[in-house]
Amino acid sequence: MSLPPITSIHNPKIQRVRALLGRRSEREEQSAYVVEGVRLLEEAAAAHLHPQLLLYTPDLAPRAQQLVHTFQKAGVECLPLAPALFASVAGTESPQGLLAVLPLPASQLPSQPNFVVIADNLRDPGNLGTLLRTSAAAGAQALLLSPGCADAFSPKVVRSAMGAHFRLPMWAAAWDEIAAWIHQHSLSVFLADANLGQPYWQVNLRPPLALVIGSEAEGPGPQSAALATGYLSIPMPGGVESLNAAVAAGILLFEVARQRAAA
Repeated sequence: MSLPPITSIHNPKIQRVRALLGRRSEREEQSAYVVEGVRLLEEAAAAHLHPQLLLYTPDLAPRAQQLVHTFQKAGVECLPLAPALFASVAGTESPQGLLAVLPLPASQLPSQPNFVVIADNLRDPGNLGTLLRTSAAAGAQALLLSPGCADAFSPKVVRSAMGAHFRLPMWAAAWDEIAAWIHQHSLSVFLADANLGQPYWQVNLRPPLALVIGSEAEGPGPQSAALATGYLSIPMPGGVESLNAAVAAGILLFEVARQRAAA
């Protein structure tokens, strides 16, 4: 017998989801975050992740219904919500009637790193999510998050990353911890800077390295500059002063991938 849809916003499980969507402190305290939408939950299922809770509306499309059945068979608690309640809880403007609470992943950094990305005070959630997705696509092994970065598990970052959370390890750490890890593994550190360094295609990016991406507004900070062994620039013949951080990252990340594929 199917369960009746939850209709009250005061239901404890609904209150929990709202708190996780709205506050970083709740995500950190509960060690959990929210993933919403069919595509992202298909990615989670493909990665064999086990949600703590799945909420759905009874009027799902067949593709979404199949996901509910998949998680139910895996023993996930799956609860129906009245559509109006789901719409008031969801973090998207056009909700697909499906969201899940997932545990925050453990930081499993590579034991022999040769290509990692450091986000230096990257505060914009959209930029951080795009950086995460692009890093995964280019074959980076991890994303290190310096103090001051946006919360990697906020709803906007999760949506922008389009499933990269399930593929790319992340580690939020203090600068001294990041520096110690970089030195332990003897990585060269390259900073992207509009005004310093050689054009990126003239630099050998095949050896083990960390690529630092700073915010568009402020650029690399003093802590990452202290780590730097080299700078990369992106020449802009059009006279534009700077690129969006995520766009610049895409250019440089895929240059690393190109050089290594051609080696």
